[in-house]
Amino acid sequence: MASTIDLEIAQKTPLALIEAIAAKLGIPEGALFRYGHTKAKIDLNWLKNQPPRKNAKLILVTAISPTAAGEGKTTTTIGLGDALTRIGKKTVIALREPSLGPCFGIKGGATGGGYAQVGPMEDINLHFTGDFHAITAAHNLLAALLDNHMHWGNALGVDVRKINLRRAMDMNDRSLRQTIVGLGGNGVVHEDGFDITVASEVMAIFCLANDATDLKARLDKMVVAQKTKGGVVTAADLKATGAMAALLKDALNPNLVQSLEGTPALIHGGPFANIAHGCNSVIATKAALQLGDYVVTEAGFGADLGAEKFLNIKCRQAGLKPDAAVVVATIRALKLHGGVSKKDLGTENMDAVKRGLGNLQRHVENMKAFGLPVVVAINHFSSDTAAENKVIEDACAVMNVPVHLCKHWGEGGRGAASLAETVVKLAESGTSAFKSLYEDASSLSDKIKTIAQKIYRAKDVVIEEKTAKKLARFEKDGYGKLSVCIAKTQYSFSADPALMGAPVDFTFPIRDVRLSAGAGFVVALAGDIMTMPGLPREPAAEKIGVGADGKIFGLF
Repeated sequence: MASTIDLEIAQKTPLALIEAIAAKLGIPEGALFRYGHTKAKIDLNWLKNQPPRKNAKLILVTAISPTAAGEGKTTTTIGLGDALTRIGKKTVIALREPSLGPCFGIKGGATGGGYAQVGPMEDINLHFTGDFHAITAAHNLLAALLDNHMHWGNALGVDVRKINLRRAMDMNDRSLRQTIVGLGGNGVVHEDGFDITVASEVMAIFCLANDATDLKARLDKMVVAQKTKGGVVTAADLKATGAMAALLKDALNPNLVQSLEGTPALIHGGPFANIAHGCNSVIATKAALQLGDYVVTEAGFGADLGAEKFLNIKCRQAGLKPDAAVVVATIRALKLHGGVSKKDLGTENMDAVKRGLGNLQRHVENMKAFGLPVVVAINHFSSDTAAENKVIEDACAVMNVPVHLCKHWGEGGRGAASLAETVVKLAESGTSAFKSLYEDASSLSDKIKTIAQKIYRAKDVVIEEKTAKKLARFEKDGYGKLSVCIAKTQYSFSADPALMGAPVDFTFPIRDVRLSAGAGFVVALAGDIMTMPGLPREPAAEKIGVGADGKIFGLF
């Protein structure tokens, strides 16, 4: 989580004109759609004609399970990108766009921190280039067309009891989780609800599509409801795809911005990793690989969520092969996993670090299980001690994994120079032997069990009877080869946020599943996870405003 200091640094650090950033990547001014002076979209038509760079390296940044202490995964991604630039590598950073929900809720902004930030920070964290609004509009247009179809006679035979599609809004609003629409004679009455936009299938499709043609093909496949006489109703059946694609046309062009040190950054798409697949767009990642020699990207939350989905869903669908993985941790977070209260994190406690190391070790083991060379990055805080750092260094030596103390928050790219050198060594060693965790041919329930047991270390998986029947129906309808996207708490390997550290021998409960045929996966909801978050008791929105000088305050 960032602070007011991050906002002050961002507002005081001048950014280069976006044309100058584009020139670093060989992008001509004619291929830019400018949104002010410091952000632009890159013309997809221009990108289509650019060949991939030979031997471009893809680096995945992930982290331990998140805590209230913060881990700094985005900050480390940006710091590493700047450090690679400093040592002479043509580098592109690839990140997700922040959701408005967390900005006004509890998390605050998501553009890095200190001197390892991307900008313009306020724009990126708020409306940016309007991509999320376009995605929300496209999703809700489909919902409106479905309701309108039923109102005018329901020629497709939609079963109003079995409507899959929910509406979307990019804001935390728990009161919209369950709704009833059509009251007062305004259409067919049926149960409905809202998901936050970042958990919508349109967001997932947007982020997994290779181009506009693929986007439309995926939108066509969206299953919105069941028919009363059997079979499914799709977006194609409702003749919705053309209008949805028109709303998404401009948004599909990836966004170009920069770090505070001038490293180019593509920020595009933004699914959450706890309730969605948690990766930036395939279009942006592939564009970055066309334009740079090194691409540094991140996947949301801990490696059990974002990284697992990056590797099993995004890489599988897009044909990507990462060259190395960085696992980010902080001493403060490890202490929390070791049982220390938040108020005592500033006190040296080697025993607590040792107790919390199980979480880091499991994430490292999981990344190795995918065949990736791994390096650990310790995101430095001023309260850290040399003795505490030594505990982590010793543990990483046992795991045969390099570890680096990184000070990019206070020093920018210079503070992550040693990490960059090791990343280059790993990426160019050719030791990556990336492999997915499961085969397409495995059953949906087996895929869920594989992730729960091999990544989370669950003893058993319990799938509710009604949920098992839905999985069986998905397979009968031809969707058995899809990937699975498990939605669960980000705070634990288990479905219980209170089980921190590295729990074992727990039961992993699956309460429901949702078909995202266009995205190419089935969402499995575990425990009490909600696809529409709520605001905290004291929302961050209460402290956000605009000063007399026109500058935004309180965003962090």
